[in-house]
Amino acid sequence: MRSLIFNLAYYTVSAVYAVICAILALVPGRRILMHGIRSYARLTVLLMRWICGIKVEVRGTPPKNQAVILAAKHQSWGDGLAMMAKCGDVNFICGDHMLNYPLIGWVLKRCGAIVVSNQGGAEAMASLRAGVERSQGEGRPRPILIYPEGHLTPVGTGMRYRSGAWQLSSQLDRPVVPVATNLGQCWPQQKWSKFSGTAVIEFLEPMPPSPDRNSFLAELETRVETRSRALEAEFAAPVRESVSHPENAEKTDASMHRRLV
Repeated sequence: MRSLIFNLAYYTVSAVYAVICAILALVPGRRILMHGIRSYARLTVLLMRWICGIKVEVRGTPPKNQAVILAAKHQSWGDGLAMMAKCGDVNFICGDHMLNYPLIGWVLKRCGAIVVSNQGGAEAMASLRAGVERSQGEGRPRPILIYPEGHLTPVGTGMRYRSGAWQLSSQLDRPVVPVATNLGQCWPQQKWSKFSGTAVIEFLEPMPPSPDRNSFLAELETRVETRSRALEAEFAAPVRESVSHPENAEKTDASMHRRLV
């Protein structure tokens, strides 16, 4: 029932904010528009907490107003919203499929988002380079958020990391901050059901720019995936511990009922 209530609230809020942000996008500059977008992200995180019992915990230091690349694990539709809610003014890279949503294309263009082709290859790299050139003229630095896998992945799995994070780091001469998460255990990919618990976003030690693409991407993938698996195991540990002790079986049943939303 709580999943139903949350989804109804989330999509209603999203529709309202799409209109609000489209109107704010008419204002010159992007400062006011970004306030609207961050307000939407923060409200969504609050709805996750109030309705679904999903607490978003941040570990490490979010690099607010810093010229870094955020290379994050992508398990959930809520990943980007949680990042914007916790990291302030963030630029982000998204696939061109987002342009298919009403009003979204206009808002993305006005807020300076870097939109790349979902087809990958030369076309995606060309759009990435164009977005990078545009972002260099913004003046005030802000983190750029990218999902190196390029797709949502189920909990416990991963995909080959694409070269976008390395390209950004090399061209802009910015460090890359790996970001691990287990949010997919509370809000799996784009699924309807939500699960209560503590979702962690963890900012890891920055990686300096490197001329060696392959070793850089291998190290980035190792850091993000290893830490994400550890966070997933941490999330599941209380249930496993209860199951291993028969005298806690009654508590385990209650815990499972609370976790399933």
